[in-house]
Amino acid sequence: MNNNQERKFLGVEQLSLRSLLIGSIGSCIITASSMYVALRMSALPWPTIFVAVLSMALLKLFGKTTNNEINITQTAMSAGAMVAGGLAFTLPGLWILGLWKGADNFSDNYLKVLLIAGAGMLLGSVTSYILRYRFIVKNALPYPIGQAAAETIKVGDEGGKKSLVLFGTMAASTVYTFLRDQLKVVPEAFMFKDSLGIWNSPMAVGMGYILGSLYTGVWFLGALIANAFLVPFGPRLGLFADEAAASAFKINAGVGLLVGTGLGVIAGILISGVKRLLTEKKDMQLRPEGNKKKFFDYSRVLIIAATALAFILSVAGGLAVIPSVLLIAGVFIVSIMAATITGQTGINPMEIFGIIVLLGVRIFIKVEPADALMIAACVAVASGFSGDLFNDYKAGQVLGTNPKAQLISQIVGGVFGTVIASVSLFAIINQFGEVGPDTALPAGQAVGVTAMINGIGSPVVFGIAALTGAVLYLVGLPAATLGIGIFIPFTISSAVFLGGAIRFISDRVRGKSTAETGNVAASGLLGGEGITGVGIALARMFTGS
Repeated sequence: MNNNQERKFLGVEQLSLRSLLIGSIGSCIITASSMYVALRMSALPWPTIFVAVLSMALLKLFGKTTNNEINITQTAMSAGAMVAGGLAFTLPGLWILGLWKGADNFSDNYLKVLLIAGAGMLLGSVTSYILRYRFIVKNALPYPIGQAAAETIKVGDEGGKKSLVLFGTMAASTVYTFLRDQLKVVPEAFMFKDSLGIWNSPMAVGMGYILGSLYTGVWFLGALIANAFLVPFGPRLGLFADEAAASAFKINAGVGLLVGTGLGVIAGILISGVKRLLTEKKDMQLRPEGNKKKFFDYSRVLIIAATALAFILSVAGGLAVIPSVLLIAGVFIVSIMAATITGQTGINPMEIFGIIVLLGVRIFIKVEPADALMIAACVAVASGFSGDLFNDYKAGQVLGTNPKAQLISQIVGGVFGTVIASVSLFAIINQFGEVGPDTALPAGQAVGVTAMINGIGSPVVFGIAALTGAVLYLVGLPAATLGIGIFIPFTISSAVFLGGAIRFISDRVRGKSTAETGNVAASGLLGGEGITGVGIALARMFTGS
């Protein structure tokens, strides 16, 4: 299959009309199911590997294809899922606060949601395009989901021993996940004491293997500090009044480290930018006049135009001019955090990025609750969309896919996904009647965002953690991974650490030459659980169960 000729559409190498058509149709289905699972389960697994397998199967039905065409198709197909996640993790707060009821005033409110989601989709596209070289090529972050998708496509094409390994672990993970999530015959986690335990997830173990021992070790260190020391022993040692205060400290510290990582990345970019300007200044003196670089090139024009359009959409969606400007500035900052964290951990806490920008905007201007949730939604969509595209870019780097074709595919799939996600939000909430705690649609992330719209608990702790995160990043330590370990549940951290420990032992017992086969096996674990999770979500959506 690799020997087949690459297609060309609209003058773009590797892009094909059928990849856009199949990807767009798939995006509509995956987006609707993602909205359903995000609202009902307060979670959203990456659909990347599921759509990679689906794209491979569909394209092969239509005859000859290539790995790059499959990758471009899955890029479009997965695009709308993160739009759905961004909306589901924030906007249900409008119903929780009683500002909106069911599908009342659907036509007016739907247009607002659509415009805000569209602005987020455009901003996510722009920021990921700008940052692609730094994080995919220069920093070469792991992006385990993207790597797993690439391995799935490669091995599915090549066949042989690796194919048996991939589809063997994928089948085992599929069966195990079905037994856990649908039949409930195995527990979701093995608990040791209180909140300490290990998530019963093949996907998390596979992710940890791909990330390796450094990232998972730092991740688990954060989890141990927060959950095995601060929360249980902090009150006993007089560090906190009670466990609730210790938990609040944990959240502020974890989020602060994430923000600090972003600040560190920005500082690093500014430092390298100054160095580059000084170097270019010397080069300009030696460069002939005719060889000087153009300031306004094609890429810069597109970036400016897309950002301007996002601004127009946000204002048309009901935000005032100043909050819209601050929103866009905030998106560019947190997208750096999203790129770093997704690359280092495979996790993208998009609602947290929405809270961060919202709190930043509130420093400069007063924002009403409805507008605050719209700001958080736009940021969450942008961060999620950007993170999804970074995974696709990583897969593209492994496979040799044209990033321009991927960007076009992502935007096309994202447009369809934005429309479907906005409709699905109202349809699902109207179907179940209520949203929030103790309802059929718990929307856990949206509950958290709603609780945070008035401010963060401890600015001092947050500020110190942010400064620490920036310093750690600048000296080369994965501060974002440490923050994730502090912030998210211990059960997830321990499962990921198990995968990293297996990789550590494997590299030393069998040698690093076996890492490639191990990555293939780990990709199967990710793929099996991801496929089963999306499949169950689709079945529940269509059956209403």
